[in-house]
Amino acid sequence: MSWHMAHMAGMGLLVAVAAPAVTILLARFAPGADRWAVPAWAALPGFVLLHAAVTVWPDHRDHMPMGPSPHDAVPALVLLAGAVAFWAPVLGVRRRLPDAGRTLYLFTAMPLLDLAGVYRVASGDQAGGLSMIVGMLPMGLAMVVITWNWIGSEERRAALAETPAGADR
Repeated sequence: MSWHMAHMAGMGLLVAVAAPAVTILLARFAPGADRWAVPAWAALPGFVLLHAAVTVWPDHRDHMPMGPSPHDAVPALVLLAGAVAFWAPVLGVRRRLPDAGRTLYLFTAMPLLDLAGVYRVASGDQAGGLSMIVGMLPMGLAMVVITWNWIGSEERRAALAETPAGADR
């Protein structure tokens, strides 16, 4: 049971921590690498479907209690690649959304991605589903940080617009 919980939490952390880190590293050290980035309108539904396919079907509970197996790496790598494409509109360079769009994108994505965990809980895998949802909590933190930065930049922009043209600063 504990291996299964760790695996499901790891899948959540892969999406919420590892993929954003890879996306940031690619944007910083290989800015041309995001030529492959898909637009947000395709990345979000595509990743939601991929995430559900990897985490819900096929049902991993049959081999999880025995521990890791070599074929567990394939779904994880597929999920990581899809998650990097998912994060590109938020953290990438070429097709990066504006601040309001990034906030809306993540506010929309979080409940949709949690549906796979909810399904696992409803189908009797409470430990696995809840572990996956908890593993994805860092995405909520990223959403809060991006939203807070957007609010701060809007406040600065409004303050600059209210400053008289000839006033000293």
